[in-house]
Amino acid sequence: MPAMTSFRSVVDPSDCDFLGHMNVSRYFAACSDGVFAIQSEMGLTANDMRSGRRLSFAVVNAQSDFRAEMSAGDAIRLETSIIEIGSKSMTFRHRLIRAEGDAVAFETLFKCVMLSLETRRAVEIPQDVREKAAQWLEQAT
Repeated sequence: MPAMTSFRSVVDPSDCDFLGHMNVSRYFAACSDGVFAIQSEMGLTANDMRSGRRLSFAVVNAQSDFRAEMSAGDAIRLETSIIEIGSKSMTFRHRLIRAEGDAVAFETLFKCVMLSLETRRAVEIPQDVREKAAQWLEQAT
């Protein structure tokens, strides 16, 4: 399974700026939701973040490519995969796709560190999380 659908929505008029297209902040909000969704699938749920292991991924670098405008009413989905798993970091690829025509409108790479929510420092990614993450790891071509 190379990618998972980590977010679905319809672009709301309130998501658009005065230029009439979806605002940049909404692209990143969708990707942020996608990270939390895939993180939960890896075993780091919201409850786990609040009172369990107190770990979460935090974005430290983003490289983005805006390919097409999106407008109010567009149905969209975010597909998330993992391109690298390090000892304390993971790199996620997010593709925001307009459902009509299945066109990639936005793609970004998020390099994230595993953050201790208590110390606010990067820590080792737990082995069980690494093992679950491997199912979304893209194969090198």
